[in-house]
Amino acid sequence: MSKFTEDAKLLLEYIGGKDNIKAVTHCVTRMRFVLIDEKKADVKKIESLKSAKGTFTQAGQFQVIIGNEVSEFYNEFTKIAGIDGVSKDAVKAAAKSNQTFVQKLMANLAEIFTPLIPALICGGLILGFRSVIGDIKLVEDGTKTLVETSQFFAGVYSFLWLIGEAIFHFLPVGIVWSITRKMGTTQILGIILGLTLVSPQLLNAYNMAPGTVPPVWDFGFVQIEMVGYQAQVIPAILAAFILVYLEKFWRRITPDYISMIIVPLFSLIPAVILAHTVVGPIGWAIGSFIANAVYAGLTSSFGWLFAGVFGFFYAPLVITGLHHMTNAIDLQLMSQFNGTILWPMVALSNIAQGSAVLAMIFLQRKNERAKQINVPACISCYLGVTEPALFGVNLKYGFPFICGLVGSCIAAMISVSSGVMASSIGVGGIPGILSIKPQFMFMFFIAMIVAFCIPFILTTVVGKKKLTSEDISGVDVKQAEFTKVRINEDSKQEINNEEKIVENFQVPITGITKKLSDIEDKGFASGAMGEGFAIEMQDGKVVAPFSGEVMVCFPTGHAYGLKSNDGKEILIHIGMDTVELDGKGFDVKVQAGQKIKQGDVLVNVDIDYVKSQGKSLVTPIVFTDGRKVELLQENVVVKAGDENIIKL
Repeated sequence: MSKFTEDAKLLLEYIGGKDNIKAVTHCVTRMRFVLIDEKKADVKKIESLKSAKGTFTQAGQFQVIIGNEVSEFYNEFTKIAGIDGVSKDAVKAAAKSNQTFVQKLMANLAEIFTPLIPALICGGLILGFRSVIGDIKLVEDGTKTLVETSQFFAGVYSFLWLIGEAIFHFLPVGIVWSITRKMGTTQILGIILGLTLVSPQLLNAYNMAPGTVPPVWDFGFVQIEMVGYQAQVIPAILAAFILVYLEKFWRRITPDYISMIIVPLFSLIPAVILAHTVVGPIGWAIGSFIANAVYAGLTSSFGWLFAGVFGFFYAPLVITGLHHMTNAIDLQLMSQFNGTILWPMVALSNIAQGSAVLAMIFLQRKNERAKQINVPACISCYLGVTEPALFGVNLKYGFPFICGLVGSCIAAMISVSSGVMASSIGVGGIPGILSIKPQFMFMFFIAMIVAFCIPFILTTVVGKKKLTSEDISGVDVKQAEFTKVRINEDSKQEINNEEKIVENFQVPITGITKKLSDIEDKGFASGAMGEGFAIEMQDGKVVAPFSGEVMVCFPTGHAYGLKSNDGKEILIHIGMDTVELDGKGFDVKVQAGQKIKQGDVLVNVDIDYVKSQGKSLVTPIVFTDGRKVELLQENVVVKAGDENIIKL
């Protein structure tokens, strides 16, 4: 009998039984289910299992965090359940089959915009800073701007537009590239198609004076207007899918020996023609209609009601991953109305959920275990990353999430009723004020105060009634028993290994250090797997941080469970969603059960290939043995082999 037999039996029962499972697989830390009816899964009972470290739902998959021993748990579970596991691709396909057409459409939009978010955030900060120095009268008794009085700031203002223009006016290039990457077609053709939509040869429609007659390409029997689609979203999306399906068609019917000539030529040229004659104008009309409808709704006499609904339901959209769909609307509003009323409500929603967590910090101030999750989740939320707060705190207890929604709803109504407009998308949360147009900053600040106070007060009041003494004090019987067993095991190990050599922990990867709570993966960021830190890889070599043994070496080469000679246990998970690469780009040098010495190479990663597939290189390094970890140097470049980066 496996040590997981009892928990596996209970998980099968709590998840709704065999008949409720459409598909199941696992990654390096968690079980991944596609359930027929997710309502049948009893989350509280599942999270009470000794083997379970947490649950969450994402992209149609119900995920149960197990830890390093997930493969053993998975084998025991499938044996007891009498079902066969399937590949991760099959699980993803099954998860999508659970979605409605609208959900699939929104999910695809999210996947398109996710790789573009770093650039959009950077551009938002740049435009926000330009507004501060170019639009706010800060000097000479409030009569002039910094740009008007300083040649340095005038130069900065002009120079930063080089980057802002590249991000927002040339956005179609990024959109078409992202779609070709997602669909598995030739990305350089996508980039070229995007460039043909924003070429300097083309007039910018937004800069054309009324009555202007644009130049044309004259083919004798037909003329095509030379008008660009700068900053346009929908024309770029439609053009990209034309290119994708043309390429797939020609690749399917063309013999391999001439495909290098036929496929690019007969895919790109028709796609460019159709982009400028059919889908471009149609996309422009659709985008304008959506932007006008949203703008009219937000600026109408019922705008406060529209705002309240959006403010209340935005955080639930984050849970589903569909919140990225608002990016398309924001970008359309920016291009058409020189700003967006929608985005400020996103920043306020972040603040509201963060304030609910802040109240939980106050309520659980005597609970050391809770503080380890609550404090970083709150900070992350105030800086615009809400997942750790949502999944690690607010949804876990329920009432903080609802209190946050109420605060977000009221703050959104104040924002829209006051006409608050952002010049661009930017960093959410408190820094979001930098993206607000100067004339609206005061009212946005008022809305921020509301988004802070209401969730904090409501969560505090409700929490005093809802939270148990165990929640408040942190007395956790299960954890105490686990700690007692761990201490006993460690004591026995010390007796049997009196002459151990204790090594300093060394950084296994060269790159930039990050707090674990700031990364995008909710399973790691919430602290459910244990404490640790992350490194954004800059070099592909991953080495052993100590001498010991390889406990887990995932077949795809993206994750390693290691145990040191003196009892440390860690998980190194290379990148985000890199399991989907199926081992490509990973040259593995070790295997499970192998003894290692400090500095031995575990794997060489082709970081250029990983980047080309749109995967993040942010690598969590988590101590799975329950010990506390403090990152001493955040956002600094470290080299593999460096010491004194963390405190254990």
